[in-house]
Amino acid sequence: MHPNARSDEPDPRSPHVRIIEVSPRDGLQNEPGIIPTDDKVAFVNALSRTGVGEIEVGSFVSPVAVPQLADTDEVFRKIERVPGVIYSALVPNERGLERARAVSAQKIAVFTAASETFTQRNIKATIRESLERFRPVVAGAKRDGMVVRGYVSTAVFCPYEGRIAPTRVTEVMKRLLDLGADEISLGDTIGKAAPADVRRLLDAALPCLSRDRLSLHFHDTYGMAVANALTAWWEYGVEAFDSSAGGLGGCPYAPGASGNVATEDLVYALKASGATVPVNEIQVVAAARRLVRHLSRGLTSRLSALTIGTECRVGDQEP
Repeated sequence: MHPNARSDEPDPRSPHVRIIEVSPRDGLQNEPGIIPTDDKVAFVNALSRTGVGEIEVGSFVSPVAVPQLADTDEVFRKIERVPGVIYSALVPNERGLERARAVSAQKIAVFTAASETFTQRNIKATIRESLERFRPVVAGAKRDGMVVRGYVSTAVFCPYEGRIAPTRVTEVMKRLLDLGADEISLGDTIGKAAPADVRRLLDAALPCLSRDRLSLHFHDTYGMAVANALTAWWEYGVEAFDSSAGGLGGCPYAPGASGNVATEDLVYALKASGATVPVNEIQVVAAARRLVRHLSRGLTSRLSALTIGTECRVGDQEP
């Protein structure tokens, strides 16, 4: 429980935690070498069998902006969809929505930030302009029966503006919800947050929406991502986290930002703390290793190092 909570208040924690696997999009978008489409398809197919609840397959952005994801349409058409797994994509505009519709994406995500400077560098618009661009996208997706996620990046620190006040984050959140977003993902884009920052953020954010509509997106630049996620789950009952197999990732518009929190490390830590997470972390490592020969660096997760050459079943420990 939160240290300021009364002892007679109910424990906010749900034992069940949902993982949104973002490695095919957020994990690969910054890789300099183009990964073959069939290898991306095999990667998504392998992730589909790990128990994750959702996979962000790619992004329908301009291929000039993100060449690595130019084949997202083809990847969507070739993957083997597993019942119960949601296959989503980032959609920046109405053209992107048309592409998402054409390949039967079940869910789309729109992307803005709590920092004006970051938003300008990332999508060449102010926060207000970005939200106006999303209005027809969200409306069209809702008409098509798609779920809509709203990303709010730089929710704790910005590489250009420094610390971001939680009130700035909640202002953007509320505007996304007013547009019709079904859920919000708050991102620690440069991985600089510590548990105290997470508490300040959630104290401001959770009065604005229910826990089941919130996910957190941590990067692990300073090695704090797992601690931040455990704080959010243990003290606030946050039920969903974005993560990336092998710790793949990094943001081209956030200098110095490292990869996302590794799915396998996060799942291990949550299970060890008593959460129920229907994900096999060893299968996640195996899925990520499929791509190693194409990557500019190796996998960064602790479990990927521990399980090399072993049949170690690290997920079977007692809580």
